[in-house]
Amino acid sequence: MKVRKRILVSTAAALLAMLPVPCLASAACENLLNLKLPQTTIKSAETIPAGNFTTSDKVTRVAATAFCRVVASVQQAPDSDIGIEMWLPEEGWSGVFHGNGSGGYAGTFRFGYPEMETAIRRGYASAVTDMGTAPAEDLNGDPLIGHPQKWKDWGLLSTHVMTVVGKEIATSFYGTAPKRSYFTGCSTGGQQGLIEAQHYPDDYDGIVSGAPVVNRTWGHAAAIWAYQAAHLLPGHELSDAKLMLLHATAIKRCGAKGSGLASDPFVGDPMACKFDPAILRCRGADSQSCLTDGEVATARAFYSGPMSRTGKPLYFGWLPGSEMGPPSWHFAQEPPNAPQEPAFDGLFKWALGTDYDWRTFDFTRDMAKTDAVLASALNGATVADMRAFAARGGKLVLFQGWADTLVTPKQTVAFYQKFAARAGGIAKAQNFARLFMVPGMGHCGGGDGATNFLAIKIAGQALASDAPDHDAFTAMTRWVETGEPPAQIIATKYVDSSPAKGVAMQRPLCPYPQKAWYKGSGSTSDAGNFVCAAKRPAP
Repeated sequence: MKVRKRILVSTAAALLAMLPVPCLASAACENLLNLKLPQTTIKSAETIPAGNFTTSDKVTRVAATAFCRVVASVQQAPDSDIGIEMWLPEEGWSGVFHGNGSGGYAGTFRFGYPEMETAIRRGYASAVTDMGTAPAEDLNGDPLIGHPQKWKDWGLLSTHVMTVVGKEIATSFYGTAPKRSYFTGCSTGGQQGLIEAQHYPDDYDGIVSGAPVVNRTWGHAAAIWAYQAAHLLPGHELSDAKLMLLHATAIKRCGAKGSGLASDPFVGDPMACKFDPAILRCRGADSQSCLTDGEVATARAFYSGPMSRTGKPLYFGWLPGSEMGPPSWHFAQEPPNAPQEPAFDGLFKWALGTDYDWRTFDFTRDMAKTDAVLASALNGATVADMRAFAARGGKLVLFQGWADTLVTPKQTVAFYQKFAARAGGIAKAQNFARLFMVPGMGHCGGGDGATNFLAIKIAGQALASDAPDHDAFTAMTRWVETGEPPAQIIATKYVDSSPAKGVAMQRPLCPYPQKAWYKGSGSTSDAGNFVCAAKRPAP
């Protein structure tokens, strides 16, 4: 099979050609300060003893075992500075290298810490990157203006750099190279996973990718669309009370559609429902029980997504049942980090100029300009070609909440359909990649549905009600190591969101295009009373 030429920046060539570090006897952690790697500076290497320790985000965590904490910097091109933090358990290494994703514009290591804390319990050497964007922050990309190399690092290169350098550090520390490599990430982290699978298919054996920002430029343009809908004209912003009214009505109208259940406090199958918020239009004076004409227009704009001036759909909108998040639509109307401007608009300030005006942003004209500047660096996932990853035996578990309000679920489904078609159809794609849509889940977790299924479980430490198929990560590793694909993943909702209070509900998550259908009898809180099927099963 002829493999598509991968998008690479010439400054990364040295890293791709990097020769393995000679295998040495396991070195003391502090000796890694003397490790010489191309274009890499080891800034610190210290042993963290078992017990409580504090990470750079000032959160106290628990180390189940002593580990070596390494911080490195890679300057693989002018104006490039990719930060890497790595935790290496000093005893009981399983031979696994584990990469973690980031969030938003990155600029920090903190997004990887929760998974890294659990990974070292499992004996994994675990790494995260700031994606080379510091001092940018997850919601603020303004510091990247004027730095084209940093846009490339963020969109295409940094995760690969972290992986190459991280594996070399592990090889030097343990005296042997990793035998397996896994990656986990959501949102920006989900996009990182897709970039790895498509452009660097040799980096990872298995990937868990959640809510990936497949088309970065249009994903951010959707935030401008939403902000325009709420703020271009007075009286269009939706209050929390109106959002709650809209949300409750959407659940009432859509809950029983498709594979959904009317008794659920969320929309189980939003693609099966056509919901027009005009049914809430005020017949008289404005009140908390109706929507004004302006509020109806805003809700319709959120559901439709960006459109041209002639009414042609340009991108995807959000779905019924997503109005209250987390986060809720209010985030798109009034982002917490940028009052009086749309969320995540730093990339437009770079592509169009710092004086760009969201009020006059034209989705045909200005997106063409933006893509001309940034698409090659930021939209690498839109290639939707994973044939090389599949050919070497890679496995991908992809997931997305149906109630996501930041990354539209329609985009993820369309992406899966696109690369499945290139793989020869969904049946063939499922041999290496499976998509699990999660009813009632917001962005990367949370929500009114059964949404607990992501954590890296450890033998002997999972809840008694848990089994391997309750955990997307374990399902992926089992798929890689035994060849057994996940037929379903059991998601859990806890009482008051507290595992200590017990299980409130469990539901199966099914590989797309299958859905979870109620068998017709038994408790709807018991996953065993549901079956995965593409169409409603016969009684």
